[in-house]
Order: sequence, then C-alpha cells, then structure tokens
Amino acid sequence: MASRFFVLGLLFGICLAADPSPLQDFCVTDSTSSVHLNGKVCKDPKLVQAEDFFFSGLDIAGNTSNTIGFLVTPATIPGANTLGIVIGRGDFAPNGFSPLRTHPRASEIVLVLEGRVEIGFVTSNPENHLFTKTLEVGDLFVVPKGLVHFQRNVGEANAVTITALSSQAPGLIRVADASFGSDPRIPGDLLAKAFRIDENTERQIQMRFSNMED
Repeated sequence: MASRFFVLGLLFGICLAADPSPLQDFCVTDSTSSVHLNGKVCKDPKLVQAEDFFFSGLDIAGNTSNTIGFLVTPATIPGANTLGIVIGRGDFAPNGFSPLRTHPRASEIVLVLEGRVEIGFVTSNPENHLFTKTLEVGDLFVVPKGLVHFQRNVGEANAVTITALSSQAPGLIRVADASFGSDPRIPGDLLAKAFRIDENTERQIQMRFSNMED
C-alpha cells in the first residue's frame, strides 16, 4: 500500500512540474486586458482569427552588435497562450555567445539553421558533468529543464538557430548577472567565498556588471 501512495505522489509531483493543460481548444491572448493572471486572459473565441496563430519574421536577422554578439528574436504568437511552448530565432556574430544561463521552468531544443554552434549543459551537484556538442546545419540538441547551459558560435561566419522551450514562461537566469549584478547586491564577502576569489577581485567584477548595458 505504501508503495502505491509513493507512486501516486511521484506522478502527482510530475504533473505539477509542467505548465497546466488547457481546458479548451485555445486561449488566444487578449492584449487589451489589464488583468494579471498566472498566464494571460483569453480573447473571446468568437473574435479569434487565423492571424492569432501566425507569426512572420524569423527570417529576419537580429542585431548582434552588443557586448556578447548574440540576440534572440522571440516569436510573439497570441494563439500560443496556455499551450506551453515558445519559439524564437537566435543570431550569433562570429565569436558571439549565449552566456551561462538556466531556464527554471522549461526544457530547450535547439536547431542550427546556419553556421556552427557549440552547445553544452552541466548536470546538477555533485557530479557537475559537462555535456557538450558542436552542431552543424540541421543538427538538434536538447537541454534538460533547469540546467545551466551555454551556446557559442565556433564558425567563421554568422550562425543562426531556432530554439523552442517547453513553457510559455520558461524564465531566464543568467548565472553571472544573477551573481554579480543583482539588485540589491549580494554581499561581496559571500560572493568572494563562493567563487573562491579575493574581495578586491569580487569588487572589480561587480563594477563591470553594474556598468554593463547589454
């Protein structure tokens, strides 16, 4: 009997770990509503049109003239509300990179359309094992939910990816920004101990992040 309750509890926990399932065919975002929900208010189904499920623009290159040489162009699709998915285009300049980050509420799948992209993720403690792969055009790679990961252009020309995530609100935490660019700041002595650096080095790093505008 105890084992049955354990299995039921495990399945129940897994169900709660994902976006809730829709209770209707669709819930197109009502952009005129000021109501705040865990999601977005639905438009009247009688007013929904095919355009609500459509997006055009992922063929347009993003501007990568920033400090990291990388930009994501999200596809804004009102009809994707409550469906548990988001998709976007990633543009990389030569040597451009997507910094160490995590999406706390979503797994990620990456498809390379142009160029060569190295991608990797690190497993949780205590193993902290790095899985990494260099992707060519047409290659796919999956990043499990919540794990720290990165991408970078390892080719000589621009690179382009298409990325899909398994939540309409996947969340984004950049490891360096969260550590050294938080507001208010994390105490410097704590960061110095955590990263095994001296406090002077920690102050220099925090100054860099406080002046960054990417």
